[in-house]
Amino acid sequence: MHWPQMDPGGPLNSSLPGVRAPVPAPAPPARLDAPGGNDGRAVRPGRVGPGAGRAGPEPGRAGRGRRAARSSPRRRRIRRTAILLVTVLLSGSLGSYVWADTQLNREVDLDKIADRMPPGRGTNYLIVGSDSRVGLSDRAKKDLHTGGSADAGRRTDSMILLHTGAHGTTMVSLPRDSWVTIPPYIRPDTGKHYAAAKNKLNAAFSFGGPDLLVRTIERNTGMHVDHYTEIGFAGFVGIVDAIGGVPICLDRDVRDKKSGANLKKGCQTLDGRAALAFVRQRHQEAQGDLGRSQNQQKFLAALARKAAEPDILLDPAKVYPTMSAGLGTLIVDQDTGLTNLTSLFKAMKGVTAGDGKRLNVPVSNLNLRTPKGSAVQWNEAKAKELFNELNDDRPVTVGEKG
Repeated sequence: MHWPQMDPGGPLNSSLPGVRAPVPAPAPPARLDAPGGNDGRAVRPGRVGPGAGRAGPEPGRAGRGRRAARSSPRRRRIRRTAILLVTVLLSGSLGSYVWADTQLNREVDLDKIADRMPPGRGTNYLIVGSDSRVGLSDRAKKDLHTGGSADAGRRTDSMILLHTGAHGTTMVSLPRDSWVTIPPYIRPDTGKHYAAAKNKLNAAFSFGGPDLLVRTIERNTGMHVDHYTEIGFAGFVGIVDAIGGVPICLDRDVRDKKSGANLKKGCQTLDGRAALAFVRQRHQEAQGDLGRSQNQQKFLAALARKAAEPDILLDPAKVYPTMSAGLGTLIVDQDTGLTNLTSLFKAMKGVTAGDGKRLNVPVSNLNLRTPKGSAVQWNEAKAKELFNELNDDRPVTVGEKG
């Protein structure tokens, strides 16, 4: 799914009691005075004092020479100020970039996964929202209605396959209860071998973590996953709070006791707690998991749009806490860096600007009876057509709009 030091009582913890502050990051570079004297101004070679070395006005042009002499210091001050600002911004951005890139948790190695699908055209990101409670205190878990414990393992709470290419961005939600074929695997905790079998999509993550989830999605979609990103509850809440909340408009009241959602119809700004409740709730959605998937895509696009606003990107007081909050629980693959994550955010932001689509995988049955309980059955013909279009980087003509 770490810049200047954060006060434990700062934005993240003040908005959400009980969420542990992330590891403090290096402070942004301090302003450096220019070399030389003259109150910090550089001295030209051979020049001593404020006016030394300056040529006098040309004969017959004394008036113009005096005007030039009067305006020159002002122009130099403006020029020095501009150079200083650019230098501070560039050095601060570079230092922060290098630091943040080293903080990414690259625990997923896609190169070692066997039986991969061949790469198609364009780039595919698998975005996973897990129910990991790492970083949440007992009080925070209660406030966020998450339940469970930090050491209880993690499960997939949402999955989105995002494709970028010549025709913009397409976000395809994959319901966690999708009835799919899980390929043969070995349980990491027991070493026991299992044959390919039908099960719910989120079971793949429970049985074999990100590796088996990637294999399962590739097998059932025919698409190659280029990048993997996963974020837990604490990171999600921290990012939303660090950027001052995310504005969103609702066409009806949203109330869900299990997730803690209690939102009014209309436009409003959601803090981390309210945002997490909104993207998790599904019991009052007419389409259940599909309705929740639509909410998740809508919110992620709004989050990307807010995070890309100039007053966020150019304000260190907001950028540093945002990165610090997100990096704490963000898990990516070994080939994913900040440039890839930046491209991902730009792609999500583009969807809100009309350069893309938000879709659910086409389904034929929302309540398929299976030995594992009720599941979501894909419309195989339409789903295959959708994934073929994405794999070939063609314009998308099928799918259910989210």
